[in-house]
Amino acid sequence: MGFLITTLIFAVIGIIACLCTRICCNRGPSANLFHLTLVITATICCWLMWAIVYMAQMKPLIVPILNEGE
Repeated sequence: MGFLITTLIFAVIGIIACLCTRICCNRGPSANLFHLTLVITATICCWLMWAIVYMAQMKPLIVPILNEGE
């Protein structure tokens, strides 16, 4: 449940950031496309980093087993 809710939060933040970029940085169609591409890419990268860290905690390496010679 936490994964889905946080994914939706990232999507909402991405949409709000896209709208703010569209309103604040209105310099023409090609510049707007570039800015929106940067915002969407940054949102996806942040979500992906969070998802990797979240899923890595589901099956952590508790304690490594060492041989007696080490």
